[in-house]
Amino acid sequence: MTVDALTDVIGVRVGHATLTGDGRLTGTTVVLAPEGGAVAAVDVRGGGPGTKETDALDPRNLVERVDAIVLTGGSAYGLDAASGVMAWLEERGRGVRVGPDPAHVVPVVPAACVFDLGRGGDFSARPDAGTGRAAVEAAAASVPGAAVPEGCVGAGTGAAVGRLKGGVGTASTVLDSGITVAALVVANAAGSVVDPETGVLYGELFQGRVRYPETGVHEAAGRRLAEIAAADGRPPLNTTLAVVATDADLSKAQAQKLAGTAHDGIARAVRPVHLLHDGDTIFALATGRQPLGTDSPLALNEILAAGADTVTRAIVRAIHAAHSVTAPSGTWPSYGELYGEG
Repeated sequence: MTVDALTDVIGVRVGHATLTGDGRLTGTTVVLAPEGGAVAAVDVRGGGPGTKETDALDPRNLVERVDAIVLTGGSAYGLDAASGVMAWLEERGRGVRVGPDPAHVVPVVPAACVFDLGRGGDFSARPDAGTGRAAVEAAAASVPGAAVPEGCVGAGTGAAVGRLKGGVGTASTVLDSGITVAALVVANAAGSVVDPETGVLYGELFQGRVRYPETGVHEAAGRRLAEIAAADGRPPLNTTLAVVATDADLSKAQAQKLAGTAHDGIARAVRPVHLLHDGDTIFALATGRQPLGTDSPLALNEILAAGADTVTRAIVRAIHAAHSVTAPSGTWPSYGELYGEG
């Protein structure tokens, strides 16, 4: 039984730590790999990324597997959350062994951040090592194959897409080969997810599942968003993050190709994308439980296509799952509020 989430890849778990109230509107999401880790890679496309340990994932470099990936709010400050995850892993002897004692390990914990500074009202409220530990503990405590909370949770707590409220979304698919491909996204883009002519989500246009809003509803939504933008006056500083996971047996180079093509999934759902004030970053994880067919040199193609498709679906789900937020620093209406969903 699948739950249409990243956790449909057996052994992969997800945990959120959500910080709200007292000027806070941020959080951290941890993707915990199975014991023994998973092959990992990354592709960074945005012009303003905030990342940690991404060089270690280059196929030319030493590290093959990682035990966790951190997605976090707090911009570059929030990357401290990875320290809490590293400490938790070290306590369990998980990481790259660097000495004769099995406890002598260095966990490699790649991380990327979204910009949400000050959205709750307090610029200094951001995730730290304690937030990262809380998120990885939540992941470890979850049952295998558990549903993943979506919307304004974890790293998506303070997320915004243009002037709309963003958040966390996830999706999965099982290919005819039996291989599972899944994605988890933090939708926090500077661009828009809404077609300005119709009010339909770009991602839904791509999927072919479209419910066109009434003209009056769309016009009212446009006026509301324009008023919010005029009252704010600040340019959006954002980033979309994703983890694409599969149970296929991929090399590091193949995983990097998966991370790269998965960016097409963002481009189908967000316009414009990969701007200078975005930090769009996609990680890929491969657990290796399912062999990749060797009878064709193009066996990877089906996985690459599915990775992009699941990223698009995850973004759509993030937008639908988000709820409106009003904080001292501003208001971010949800798509559902503006267009009468739910």
